[in-house]
Amino acid sequence: MRAFLDYHRATLALKCEGLTDEQLRQRSMPPSTLTLLGLVRHMAEVERTWFRRTVNAEDVPLRWSPDGDYQAAYDDTGATRAEAFAAWQEEVAHARRIEAAAASLDVTAHNRNWDTEVSLRLVMLHLIHEYARHNGHADFLREGIDGTVGA
Repeated sequence: MRAFLDYHRATLALKCEGLTDEQLRQRSMPPSTLTLLGLVRHMAEVERTWFRRTVNAEDVPLRWSPDGDYQAAYDDTGATRAEAFAAWQEEVAHARRIEAAAASLDVTAHNRNWDTEVSLRLVMLHLIHEYARHNGHADFLREGIDGTVGA
């Protein structure tokens, strides 16, 4: 599962490779405001929420919303590649440490949003699914930016 999750993390990075801040902020199509930069910021929040806030029970706020609004990460107004990728890479590093320190994939923790116990296995599967879905979005975004497909 670790290999699949890392594959999807690397895929998102590859979809953004070689693009400028302006290109990373290019929107898909009206009325959507979806951008590659917004996806990177969103995935930083997803990593933070599932690994730090849920599995590790850390009392940390969302990065881009003190009010707990997950949609705030998609707003890339004023955001830069450097800021978004630094946040995402930091959260991925935290996630890897938490996962590596766990006794097994059967370790459970309370997920506040779902109000239920979840296993590390479920968390990792959820992240694989989340990345796979958003990497599909990233495929279309990248093609719309510079015609690159299969990146």
